Amino acid sequence: MADETTAAPGLHELRPAEGSHRDRKRVGRGEGSGKGKTSGRGQKGQKSRSGSHRMRAGFEGGQMPLYMRLGKLRGPNHRKSMPMGPFRTHTTPVNVGDLERFDAGVEVTPDLLKAAGVVRTLRHPVKILGDGDLSTKLTVHAHAFSRRAAEAIESAGGKAVVIGGGAAVAAAAKPKRGGTGKAPPPEEPAAEADAQAEAPEAEPPEAEPETEE
Repeated sequence: MADETTAAPGLHELRPAEGSHRDRKRVGRGEGSGKGKTSGRGQKGQKSRSGSHRMRAGFEGGQMPLYMRLGKLRGPNHRKSMPMGPFRTHTTPVNVGDLERFDAGVEVTPDLLKAAGVVRTLRHPVKILGDGDLSTKLTVHAHAFSRRAAEAIESAGGKAVVIGGGAAVAAAAKPKRGGTGKAPPPEEPAAEADAQAEAPEAEPPEAEPETEE
């Protein structure tokens, strides 16, 4: 039989650490308690009423809220589109520098990123960004790639594959602001241009001689 002095304490003997627990503040228990009558809420006003501390997000007391005062751009793909609400898109960012930990030839998928601790959750789509250096040849599967990330992966000999699509194509550089925005005229094929240059010029038709009546 184990000695009673060394026996493990039972559940009925467990107590919180000294000073770690404070008793709940009991309001409305008389003036002598210091929190009687109005229970610390003061007199009248919205915040003295029941339910006043459970207002919805964005509520500003009845005045025009911020998300209605600001202008909006339609669509979910811009920072100014719907400043509040469920319409903004979310992605889980992963930089190419975080992919250096994998061995060459490995197919990197979102599940592998989660197993390796690169991302915490797969609730949102995974987007590969271009911060950092990558020297390992990898086949990376993700929902989206930035232009710099796709170039870094391909320059290392790997391949960027968009989930639900084909290989990621690096986007062309955007035109500078202030341009005309018109597409340049299509160039003529070299063969047609050379043929037109070599073709002899047509001679004008000879005039018919005039006949006297």
